Amino acid sequence: MVAFSPDVFARFLAKEDDDPVVMLNLIRFLPDGGRERHLEYLRMAEPILGRFGVRILFRGDGLEVLTTGDVQGWDAVLLVQYPRRTSFKEMVEDTEYQAAFQVGRSAIADIVLQPLKISEHF
Repeated sequence: MVAFSPDVFARFLAKEDDDPVVMLNLIRFLPDGGRERHLEYLRMAEPILGRFGVRILFRGDGLEVLTTGDVQGWDAVLLVQYPRRTSFKEMVEDTEYQAAFQVGRSAIADIVLQPLKISEHF
């Protein structure tokens, strides 16, 4: 299920808003047509993303996990860059995006959204 943690979302938006943020999306699709519905969502969402200065940096399908332990793989990974934290908030609140989001939501069994701060040092 796709739901934001209200406290974490509020803290995310309360931080400095001058730098871009990259959102790591780890996705598991529902078995019956989830991948196809997600592709439909992306087709609907991409023009909307442009209005907010958002770019998909990477989109890929998960392969078999190479590490051991209690680990599950992901069906897809996306890296999406937002010009500012508030761009993310404005996009998810947009009426047109909400319509596309309902299609995307219907595709997903599980998702992790992890914001990443762009760093010059690793």
